[in-house]
Amino acid sequence: MGDWQLVADLAFADLVLWFPVPDGTYMALAHVRPSTSHTVFHTDFVGERIRKDLKSLVDEAWRTQAIVRSDRGTEQEEHSMLIEAVPMVRNGRTLAVISVHFDLSGSRMPSRLELTYRQCAEDLLKMCTQGLWPDFATPTGSRRGAPRVGDGFIRLDADGIVQYASPNAVSAYRRLGAADTLEGRSLSEATMGLVKDRRLIDESLPLVVSGKMPWRTEIESMGVTLSLRAIPLRDSRKRYGALVLCRDVSELRRREKELVSKDATIREIHHRVKNNLQTVAALLRMQSRRMKSEEGRQGLDQAMRRVATIAAVHETLSQGLSENVDFDELIDRQFRLIVEIASPGQKVNTERTGAFGGLPAELATPLSLVINELVTNAVEHGLADRDGTVVLDAERYRDPLGEDFLRVAISDDGVGLPPEPRQEGLGLQIVRTLVTSELSGNIYWEDRSGPGTRVVIELPVAARR
Repeated sequence: MGDWQLVADLAFADLVLWFPVPDGTYMALAHVRPSTSHTVFHTDFVGERIRKDLKSLVDEAWRTQAIVRSDRGTEQEEHSMLIEAVPMVRNGRTLAVISVHFDLSGSRMPSRLELTYRQCAEDLLKMCTQGLWPDFATPTGSRRGAPRVGDGFIRLDADGIVQYASPNAVSAYRRLGAADTLEGRSLSEATMGLVKDRRLIDESLPLVVSGKMPWRTEIESMGVTLSLRAIPLRDSRKRYGALVLCRDVSELRRREKELVSKDATIREIHHRVKNNLQTVAALLRMQSRRMKSEEGRQGLDQAMRRVATIAAVHETLSQGLSENVDFDELIDRQFRLIVEIASPGQKVNTERTGAFGGLPAELATPLSLVINELVTNAVEHGLADRDGTVVLDAERYRDPLGEDFLRVAISDDGVGLPPEPRQEGLGLQIVRTLVTSELSGNIYWEDRSGPGTRVVIELPVAARR
């Protein structure tokens, strides 16, 4: 099914995939319509059982492993059709049967393009019955811009000579600088003659344009980029020709280059913001050393720590193309550092459990600040002048409505919560503001079953607009 749109376009026909079911009949698993012609079916019957008049054809194709054609046109949905049943064979086993539905209602004579297309479709379907196509080892890749039948079509013989080139294929090659006609010429020679700098070409290009290998490649000349895909045609003994699809992807590649340039610019911006924040933190550190007031020195140290936390998020963003942050990697670097800064002269252990996963940058920055403040608070107040352990736990879960949430718990084995009423300092005020306003979450404190305190944050992690 990954390539059967190609066959439908070449055959100007609808294709239906049939598979046997336990009741002795067949079920339609998939249906594809041609983009080169109108469809003969205006309703989708995927999941339905096969009609009686079609079952005999499919049965015979399954049993004989050969293409079976209806004797005459049949009437279906106001269309006169010719039907073929084509078995899909691999390693001697019939895996499924495809029915090909040709519309016979048109009375005009088919053009040379249509005759060539249909002959190629017949060749590909015959290869399917012999297990020769699709070639699952074909390294076609998933890069955008894969050529389609309507973009440009070329038929080669066994020697790589062009037997037929569609008007779109000729136009695409003319934009590359080729001559007016391709027929009767070696496509390999015509293509390689357009390459100005042989050092820049893909090594697979000669094999693709000669039709010898079922690969994809690209050629660039005169500011035009052409995507090429070859499909060798072979029987059980030899290769007797090839199909080459081509598509002008110049605009697509230009936009991709623009996106890469924009990504690089964004990474550079994050890098510069990180550097500027580190400079601010260094200035705060220098200023704190000159402060005579202990309270003023502590305030500057806390501000320095918060700025450094934000800088760490921008450093992570500057190292990748995604706007998502691997928060586990980020917090692993910060967690132990936060504890060491907040607990000089103490022996405080750290434990981290669970996983945060990837988080968008707009969540990563405020969440880093919240964890920074809460871990610092656990060390300075919960474990004041005593050794202990701080545990950071993360859990992703889904609520009954199917929304994704993140639960973060920070606990210590210290003195526990102070008696009511409790006064909140600047750090906890920052935490509450960030959790409710920036993270759209909730926060609550609770006593542990043993000594100490546990604070829990719950926040939605759906993509922000």
